[in-house]
Amino acid sequence: MDQEKLDTHTTVETQDHILLAALKLFTEKGYFNTSLIDIKQAAGIKTLPIIYQHFSSKQAIASALYANIIDSLNISIEDIRRRNQKSSEQLHDIVDLLFKLTDDAPDVMRFLLFSKFDEFLPDEKPIVETAAFVKIIKIIQAGIKAGEIRNLDSALVNAHFFGIVNNTLRLVLSGELNKKADAYQSQTWLCAWNMIANKR
Repeated sequence: MDQEKLDTHTTVETQDHILLAALKLFTEKGYFNTSLIDIKQAAGIKTLPIIYQHFSSKQAIASALYANIIDSLNISIEDIRRRNQKSSEQLHDIVDLLFKLTDDAPDVMRFLLFSKFDEFLPDEKPIVETAAFVKIIKIIQAGIKAGEIRNLDSALVNAHFFGIVNNTLRLVLSGELNKKADAYQSQTWLCAWNMIANKR
């Protein structure tokens, strides 16, 4: 039994090494410029067959990364929805989360913001159709219904609000804004919220 636990732990650890190495390479070199040999070397794995024990292909690695990141976002957004009643508070906490991720896990945010998933993960749901982003649309719809957010199409509200947020984060990640994301958070929130707030 102890050996079984050890094997499971080793398997999970190896998978994590592979995924982290792939994430770094995909964000630095791009998906198509990254090979399984690159991932093997970056993960500190001796042979390619070890990667194949865990993932059938480079695309399977990218798919697992995508699923893990979206699942984690979904859990965080659900937690934010449970903790806050008003849509403005929920959106504020989501912005906090995205800015924190940009400073603490920049490769995750680069993967989310710069990757063209339809080019290498054509069978995955588009990011806007995943559970995490459907929850965001529901938050916006609830805010419109409550009169907190302007009575516009929820997809348009989403595009206006997160357009400002995502563009700021892209500028931080590309180095065009030279401070940490946290330095721009309050100004970005004000710009984004003022764009959609129902000023009665």
